[in-house]
Amino acid sequence: MDTGLSKVQLFFAPPVVKVYSEDGTCRSLEVTAGTTARHVCEMLVQKTHALHDDCWSLVEVYQHLALERCLEDHESVVEVQATWPVGGDSRFVFRKNYAKYELFKNSPHSLFPEVMVSSCLDAADKGMSHSELIQNVLNSGSCPEIQGFMHMKEVGRKVWKRFYFSLRRSGLYYSTKGTSKDPRHLQYCVDVNESNIYYITQGKKQYSPPTEFGFCIKPFKARSGTKGLKLFCSEDEQSRTCWMAAFRLFKYGIQLYRNYQQCQARQSETAWIGTMPLRSVSDNTLVAMDFSGCTGRVIENPNEVLTVALEEAQAWRKKTSHRYSLPTPFQSSPLSAAIHRTQPWFHGHISREDTQRLIIQQGLVDGVFLVRESQRNPKGFVLSLCHLQKVKHYLILPSEEEGRLYYTMDDGQTRFADLIQLVEFHQINRGILPCKLKHYCTCVAL
Repeated sequence: MDTGLSKVQLFFAPPVVKVYSEDGTCRSLEVTAGTTARHVCEMLVQKTHALHDDCWSLVEVYQHLALERCLEDHESVVEVQATWPVGGDSRFVFRKNYAKYELFKNSPHSLFPEVMVSSCLDAADKGMSHSELIQNVLNSGSCPEIQGFMHMKEVGRKVWKRFYFSLRRSGLYYSTKGTSKDPRHLQYCVDVNESNIYYITQGKKQYSPPTEFGFCIKPFKARSGTKGLKLFCSEDEQSRTCWMAAFRLFKYGIQLYRNYQQCQARQSETAWIGTMPLRSVSDNTLVAMDFSGCTGRVIENPNEVLTVALEEAQAWRKKTSHRYSLPTPFQSSPLSAAIHRTQPWFHGHISREDTQRLIIQQGLVDGVFLVRESQRNPKGFVLSLCHLQKVKHYLILPSEEEGRLYYTMDDGQTRFADLIQLVEFHQINRGILPCKLKHYCTCVAL
């Protein structure tokens, strides 16, 4: 009798999902059939005491295939997990993705390059607001047709071939005759609604693509192995981003925008109630202040903010012995020289290649950054920053003057007491960088 009861209890045991972090640690969570990716992220944020924002994501990873994709907030984790092959190495990873809703934060014109759009945004009148443009793009009758050249390879074949593709609501097609879109020359390739789209993470080693901007469309029925996978390769990061964003829009439509709106509403609600935990500086919590008088004041006029920022930047550049130009002896103490190690944006001894991978994984959005130790200069550091979908690296060198230590990126023109001061300055002022520091790459141990 007891044995029968235990079998019944086992049968009705709640589903369990195991989620990994970037460092390989994992945590098992009991879920229900209706638990979504957003619910799992919120549970993990609470359990790890992480800063709460809309950038936390659950990523589906096929390690042996070198494929990964960010789950949409509304997707059921139990249903996704049920598609994995038994005994495989598929897993969920908890990480930041700053590019997750970037398609709704910028104008559709910037997301879809004009050269890749066919009669897409012609109806988008210049007088439309941003929200109206978004609704116009999401409307099934006016959704853009994305077009352009890509390389394609079917798994099992050795050669990548270049075709002219068209992505429509009905699916992805390629032309067998140049750029012709005559129905006689269009070959049906992929059903958008019956597939998922993935980044190729180790393409050079496994698939040998002609460029590094690869992605894969995996049909639902392709549960194990590489059979049925369609591999694609874009000419650059912008076109890959366009193809993948359009695929998501075509597949999920208005649901994708609802996810974004709900996320914004949750943040507004928690911020108004006052129960939201302290947020990071990457969440635009920094405000411009004027401390020139007896008391500080918030600068609300944008023109005055710009003027003050320029004046402050010039002040920092002065090569004088002004008390703010160089750190005091106290600031150059061993504690000050090592305090950056406690910061979430500092990643220690990480290679240039791993830095590129981490920033790409957490979103090629302007202002995503991290600080690391320099591999070439044992006393130096490197600020790695994303701008225009490219990762750039800036050497930070320590120097000493009159027995006081400071850090600089411009041969001493602008000096900082420590790396924290350097980062905080460039979160408010662009300085020599192409953009301000906005979002730091971070990893959370589970």
